[in-house]
Amino acid sequence: MDVFEAITERKSIRKYKNTAVEGNKLEKILESARLAPSAANRQEWKFLVVKDQDTRDKLVEAANGQKFVGQAPITIVVCSTESERVMPCGQHAYTVDLSIAVSFMILEATELGLGTCWLGAFDEGKVKEILSIPEDIRVPAMFTLGYADEKPAPRPRKDMDDVVCYEKYQ
Repeated sequence: MDVFEAITERKSIRKYKNTAVEGNKLEKILESARLAPSAANRQEWKFLVVKDQDTRDKLVEAANGQKFVGQAPITIVVCSTESERVMPCGQHAYTVDLSIAVSFMILEATELGLGTCWLGAFDEGKVKEILSIPEDIRVPAMFTLGYADEKPAPRPRKDMDDVVCYEKYQ
C-alpha cells in the first residue's frame, strides 16, 4: 500500500474486534511519530499508550461517553511537553506538530491493517487526572487503535474546486 492508498482507505473506526495489536505493529506506528517533522525539530511531545481495560473504561467517561474508546484495545494519548511556543505564522507549534505526528501514526496504522479514530471530543482535565499527566502538559488529541470490526462507507468530500484555489484566495 502506498501513502495515497492509505489516505483513501483510512476511515474513522468506532467498532473494534477483541484482538490484541501485535507489538511490532505498535512499535512501527510509534516510530512513525518519532520520525515526524516538528517545528525546529524540537520534538516536544510524548505519546501515552493505554492498554489497561480499567483505564480505557475511565477514558470513555472523559471522552464524552464514547464507548468505542473502551472497546479498542489501545488508546494513544498525545501530549505536548511545551505548549507556549508560537511560530512566526502565529500558530502554536504544538497543535501543528502533534497533528502531523498523529497523521503519520494513523496512516501507518492503516497500512498495517489497523483501524483508528482521532478523538477531539474529550475533557482534557479528566484525561490528565486519569493518566497522572502534569498540569502544564497539554493533551490536544487522542486516538483509538485496533482491528476494525466494521467497514464504514466513504464519507462525501467537497469538490476540488471548493477547497483549492491558485495564486489568490477565491
